[in-house]
Amino acid sequence: MWTKPTNKEFPAYYGKYIDLVSEGSLEDTLIKHLENTTALLSDVSETQANYRYALGKWTLKEVIGHIADTERIMSYRILRIARGDQTPLAGYDDEQYVKEALFHSRSFPDLLEEYSTVRHSTLSLVRGLSEVVRDRKGIANNSEISVSALAYIIAGHELHHVKIIKDKYLI
Repeated sequence: MWTKPTNKEFPAYYGKYIDLVSEGSLEDTLIKHLENTTALLSDVSETQANYRYALGKWTLKEVIGHIADTERIMSYRILRIARGDQTPLAGYDDEQYVKEALFHSRSFPDLLEEYSTVRHSTLSLVRGLSEVVRDRKGIANNSEISVSALAYIIAGHELHHVKIIKDKYLI
């Protein structure tokens, strides 16, 4: 059973994401988030998906693309650290990723499918990790972080953005 990481397992700025995740089965949480997010967004039109609630803010397409990109990166970090790779892992610029991804040129259903595919991949990864490696730590973005913290960041990062989607995009 996955347990919520202590604040000694991750840089403080990730606490806002980890704090959003309820106690309980991490696997069940990731599945529930997938189901809830997909249901929430299943009827979104292309017009809604291209909506930007303020100048300089991402469109809904860009938010979903960002969630998938971030999950991929965090899953990659999980894989590397869980497998004992102690090579320090670089950070990334999420603004640059969104800019270069050209999410606006893709259909919203395609982006939702990508999000779902990434989540299923993450689930396969976390299901296959033994309890022994969950506390294993490595360096990512110049900070020490545990496998467990990375998994909880994935869940909390999505919740953070889903709240913004509900408050700013689907009004």
